[in-house]
Amino acid sequence: MNRPEINWDDTDVFIAGTTGPQGRRVFYLQAQRVNELISLKLEKQQVSGLAEFLDRMLDDLPPSDIESEDSLVLEDLFIEPGEPAWVVGSLGVTYQQSNDRIVLFAEELIRDEDVIPAQARFPLNRQQVAAFVIHARELVASGRPPCPWCEAPLEPSNQGWCPCEN
Repeated sequence: MNRPEINWDDTDVFIAGTTGPQGRRVFYLQAQRVNELISLKLEKQQVSGLAEFLDRMLDDLPPSDIESEDSLVLEDLFIEPGEPAWVVGSLGVTYQQSNDRIVLFAEELIRDEDVIPAQARFPLNRQQVAAFVIHARELVASGRPPCPWCEAPLEPSNQGWCPCEN
């Protein structure tokens, strides 16, 4: 299977999204540049961890000389993906001060040690990152409510009942 290598100089849209019902959702990172659209599958915890890390990173960045654009709204930008390009195994983030870009690196999860994992590089501006953080937090929080005692996600089919109540 030919997996795309992504090394963009800029990213137009960067968003997290899901498919499927609560409790069975599949999470994706989706990036778009001009007419290219890439969807990468990942875990809910990866989306949550990335949002928290990026939020702290935004707070730690030096002041920018670049004029701040209006905040972005990501609603309705997620496009229902077909087959994802690949599954994300690891994520990394760096900052390029020369062009004031936060660069997200994603590497494919592989099972065969002889296969070289696909990699992606998405440069993002501060407004894209701030919008991603807000949207990703809302997306993660919109999942199944936690049990009030054990905090495990409650199954919708159990009508709010958890085995720990016994």
